[in-house]
Amino acid sequence: MSLMFPGFRSEALVSSEDLADTTRIRVRHLHARLKTEICRSFGKIPPDEATEAKAEEVLTEFFKQLPSVRRMLWTDIDAAYEGDPAATTYEEIILAYPALEAIAIYRMAHLLYGKVPLIPRIMTEWAHSRTGIDIHPGAEIGSYFFIDHGTGVVVGETTQIGSHVKLYQGVSFIARSLGAGQALRGKKRHPTIEDGVCIYAGTTIMGGDTVIGANSTIGANVFLTKSISPHSLVYYEEKEVRVVPKRKRESATARDEFQK
Repeated sequence: MSLMFPGFRSEALVSSEDLADTTRIRVRHLHARLKTEICRSFGKIPPDEATEAKAEEVLTEFFKQLPSVRRMLWTDIDAAYEGDPAATTYEEIILAYPALEAIAIYRMAHLLYGKVPLIPRIMTEWAHSRTGIDIHPGAEIGSYFFIDHGTGVVVGETTQIGSHVKLYQGVSFIARSLGAGQALRGKKRHPTIEDGVCIYAGTTIMGGDTVIGANSTIGANVFLTKSISPHSLVYYEEKEVRVVPKRKRESATARDEFQK
């Protein structure tokens, strides 16, 4: 996170004059750490020449894409600022919104997914333990992604999410439990969420064939296993909610107890 947002993560302030040099130092440090861990993930301790070359190739591509990741994260910050009236500044979002941390780590882990064993999953599980947001590194997520509150959100491996999507806490994109286990590896098991969708708290959307059409809104606590068309509104018809004066309720309870 300090590489993506210099000066925001428990460190000395970085002046604009020193920013380039500081960033180069951080990149070199991260490169050395990652190279060691990638070689370990390939099962070569100590690494041979071929393993080191493979790790170097992965890292070259990883660092080449980091500027694009940072640009993508700024769209996520924009989405948070525009989507949450409680957000007073961009700085507040960077420092205090756990969803941004989870999304940032996911976006970096996604660069390594499929190229390096273990490390991408460890990265997102570390974010999960810190934020309560579980995003699999294999998921595909577009720009301007915002998770409000965030606790309990689950995004499965083959989930595809478009741009300008907003989720609330407790939303889950999951696979059906078909008992096929490893036979389903690599197959599309999780839903597709198209552009401009808003999904409220506690909703679960299941299955690889399930597509939520663009610009739809899904209300809270909905359980969906089938596709819906673009520009749809999905919600449960609520049963009657009773509201009675508290004293009247307590009096009725006391009377019932007396009559027993």
